[in-house]
Amino acid sequence: MSTHHTASAAQATAPATRIPQHRSYLMCRPEHFTVSYTINPWMEPAKPTDTAKALAQWQVLYDTYVALGHDVQLIDPVEGLPDMVYTANGGFVIDGVAYGAKFRFAERAPEGPAFMDWFRENGFEVVEPVEVNEGEGDFLLVGDTMLAGTGFRSTGDSHRELGDVFGKEVVSLTLIDPRFYHLDTAISVLDPVQGPGGVEKANIAYLPSAFDDASRGVLEDRFPDAILVADEDGAVFGLNSASDGLNVLISPRATGFETQLRERGYNPVLIDLSELLLGGGGIKCCTLELRHGQETTR
Repeated sequence: MSTHHTASAAQATAPATRIPQHRSYLMCRPEHFTVSYTINPWMEPAKPTDTAKALAQWQVLYDTYVALGHDVQLIDPVEGLPDMVYTANGGFVIDGVAYGAKFRFAERAPEGPAFMDWFRENGFEVVEPVEVNEGEGDFLLVGDTMLAGTGFRSTGDSHRELGDVFGKEVVSLTLIDPRFYHLDTAISVLDPVQGPGGVEKANIAYLPSAFDDASRGVLEDRFPDAILVADEDGAVFGLNSASDGLNVLISPRATGFETQLRERGYNPVLIDLSELLLGGGGIKCCTLELRHGQETTR
């Protein structure tokens, strides 16, 4: 099935209560993708990777966003930075302000300045980070609240810095399973903005076992209607997804999550990024949201 057919089918079957929101994304072609070091449990340098396959799978994701009517910008890949394809880690952007990333591991450290240069060149106001943070990998905007992860990559001090930069409420959440080392591997924001289409409040899906007891309590209290995803769907990076409020791009292996989404009136769009998962990344990892300001519905 072509991506264009997928997009039209998505709109044809869309429940009237959910309206897709127009999104702007930053992506990076995985021209230099390989796994040459280990900084998460998914990375095994001894296991061969296929750059051509990674590029082909990535292209399907890119084409799907375009077919769904979203705006996709590209940052040039840099030789020697194989993880640059995971653009979500490159910063966090709200209302034209880009809070830059400061990576925990030396292997990825040069990515931070590369992304900040791109933001500057493309008209964003850049705030250089003091604290270690890995951008939208650990920071998620839900309505007017910023969920912030810690435990493996971004430090708790970056949560304070995040709040200072954007002046919004920050809710800190602690990750405890090394497989889910970024927040965007354990939480999916299903409604990117509060607003039209019968969506009364932003909602999420999450993997309870990825969080400590206190964080689970916070999530249960704040998101009583959240979709609770099973461990087997989390383990295939099912939650590392992207949603426009109607269409939710997910791994085809997350079959339980797919069913849960349909039951809630969302339209799952299946995208296989199995090759890029060898580096510990999925759909959301490859997608940084560029929030320029007022977002509009289509």
